[in-house]
Amino acid sequence: MTSDAGGATPDEYLSARPPHGRGHESQLLRDLIHSASHGDRAAFTRLYDLTSSRIYGLAFRVVRDREYAEEIVQEAYLQYWQKAAEYHASRGSVITWMMTIAHRRAVDRVRTEQLQQTRMSQYGAVSVETPRNIPLEVVVHADEARTLRTCLGELTALQRSCIEMSYFGGLTYPEVAQRTETPLPTIKSRIRDGLRRLRQCLRTQEDV
Repeated sequence: MTSDAGGATPDEYLSARPPHGRGHESQLLRDLIHSASHGDRAAFTRLYDLTSSRIYGLAFRVVRDREYAEEIVQEAYLQYWQKAAEYHASRGSVITWMMTIAHRRAVDRVRTEQLQQTRMSQYGAVSVETPRNIPLEVVVHADEARTLRTCLGELTALQRSCIEMSYFGGLTYPEVAQRTETPLPTIKSRIRDGLRRLRQCLRTQEDV
């Protein structure tokens, strides 16, 4: 995933497209989003067919990861369906509205992953480097350490070991795959699912 949380903005991405046919397309998209706002699934499917490649392209340029980009596209289209009635032409074109939502979700994903990686790296450094006779609480806040330990304990053994090798051990995904003799896509999926569960657990603990 890219370290640049800005990436391509919706306006920059749209400006690279030729102007020919934009007027007709804009009207078509307005008609489709209007129909979708009334529960027309066929119209929403057509909207997806016409726009998904651009939404994916924008997401990928921000997160630099195919699977994360695909997740963002799924999340964004769910939001489009749920909030179709909130679109108003006075706020801009349909595609700009859609790309703004997708861009925001992609940037949030990058920032969340960066924050999570920082927290896990800090925890890993303390766990590995702190002498056993020095309490962990001296180095990090006791509640934070307990929360991380609790949440790591809720992962599957495979998820936990892959995350520890990648984030605490500093191995790349291909290196983790090689060391565990596991296909790279499986490793990426395992780590991604583990991080998702970890984020959910941490958020739940913070709300307690």
